[in-house]
Amino acid sequence: MGRDGHSALKAKTKNISIVLYKPKYAGNIGSVARAAKNMGIGNIVVVGQADYDREAMEQRSTHLAADVLDQIRYVSSIDEALHDFQYIVGTTSRMGKARGPFLSPRVVADRIADLSQKNKVALLFGPEDKGLANEQLRFCHAVVTIPTSREFKSLNLSHAVMIVCYEIFTASSAAASPTEASPKLALSSELEGMYAQIRTLLADIGFLNPENPEYWMTDLRRFFSRGGLLSREVKIIRGISRKIQWSIKNKKT
Repeated sequence: MGRDGHSALKAKTKNISIVLYKPKYAGNIGSVARAAKNMGIGNIVVVGQADYDREAMEQRSTHLAADVLDQIRYVSSIDEALHDFQYIVGTTSRMGKARGPFLSPRVVADRIADLSQKNKVALLFGPEDKGLANEQLRFCHAVVTIPTSREFKSLNLSHAVMIVCYEIFTASSAAASPTEASPKLALSSELEGMYAQIRTLLADIGFLNPENPEYWMTDLRRFFSRGGLLSREVKIIRGISRKIQWSIKNKKT
């Protein structure tokens, strides 16, 4: 049973990846690899340079997590990192109004375990000194903040990774059948294409402020993320948008 009293699915950790956005220190990547290995997760994607000091990583990961280090995928942009994921969970300690709504790791863990049955899930963490900016959080379907003491809110990167992964690990149970899992969602790349098309349409009809177009787009992203769109639904929305754009163009001519 899950912690909410309902049957929980055992997370498919092969479908869960830790995505580190421009980490500053090689040692922290090694510590993250060790934490991931402890919780049964073997997939790490690093956005940024690919020449982190291997020895520094190995010192913090121990030899038992060397296989996780060997499998790290290095990419140059966050778009490339998240392209093939269907559910993305961002993490932050800064709780500005435009960044939420916020969930605790415990609340989101059952959802991740469920979605991991048929979807690729990314756990997105920002650089040690700044964390994730709004520009990165806009890709996320959910935003997690880890409760801490008011006196000292800063967490080491690997500690944050361990806490989130631990909650997913403990939320899992083999009691339920995989057939009860949520359906396969649209890819991040499909959603980003849809958002770009909606943004263009809303700009064409004068709904968006050209000086701050992301103001309303952030709310629209949250709206669509709330339920989770399927690929077919994304295609329907894009088809409607194309029809509206076509109608606008033909009225002008």
